Amino acid sequence: MEHSKKNLHYFISDVHLGLKSFNPRERERLFASFLNSLPTETDSIYFLGDIFDFWYEYKFVIPKGFTRTLGAMASLVDRGVKLYFIRGNHDLWLYNFLQEEVGVELLEEMTIVKIGRREFCLAHGDELTNNRSHLFLKKIFKNRVLQRLFSALHPRWAFAIASKWSNHNRLSRGIKGNFEEMSRTMVERASLFERQNGVDYFIFGHLHAPGSTTTPKGGELFVLGEWIEGCQYLVYNSYQDKIEWKRGDAACMPN
Repeated sequence: MEHSKKNLHYFISDVHLGLKSFNPRERERLFASFLNSLPTETDSIYFLGDIFDFWYEYKFVIPKGFTRTLGAMASLVDRGVKLYFIRGNHDLWLYNFLQEEVGVELLEEMTIVKIGRREFCLAHGDELTNNRSHLFLKKIFKNRVLQRLFSALHPRWAFAIASKWSNHNRLSRGIKGNFEEMSRTMVERASLFERQNGVDYFIFGHLHAPGSTTTPKGGELFVLGEWIEGCQYLVYNSYQDKIEWKRGDAACMPN
């Protein structure tokens, strides 16, 4: 029967694996268990950034940890599930490891993909804000010359610096956002984007403040949740042409 085919598409962001707060080992174990439990109807998963709280690849070195999650991803690929990854501001320096070793396809910010009969615009979303200090810092992080200089550091020191920087993550400090207030610039950018592109759904992450709204041309804009408390993610059923919120409650850790 048609509905028995692979027709489920998942959208997840801001898991922040490796964040030292909130029992990180247990959180990763439960997230990997969530991935391993996805049904046989699963066709694709879109990871929309900040899956890792910090990731930096050297030519022969990758960050310690994440074994269960990487194994779950590889197992999904072996099952025929398509995995896509958009880099966030925390896993910006993910280069080719997931592509070559796991089979994940990397996508760029504000990518349009067609799923079933619908057009989806996907992004992590940090570049869609008006936070000038963040955008300036992101520009520095993406500078090729500075990346090479950072690569010259011994991994012991590079990851120590990264760990200290990660501790200032607003998520680790329990700072919560408000969707209506924080999503305004995202809605503005989506409204401009849809003037030139036909889009049914915009799906972003980054804000740690899940919610949804309608764009001027009738599209729907969603911001995904973080995976510390709410763990809100989206599932699109291409057979039923239906998108809905889900909660990964088993993967949510208490404060």
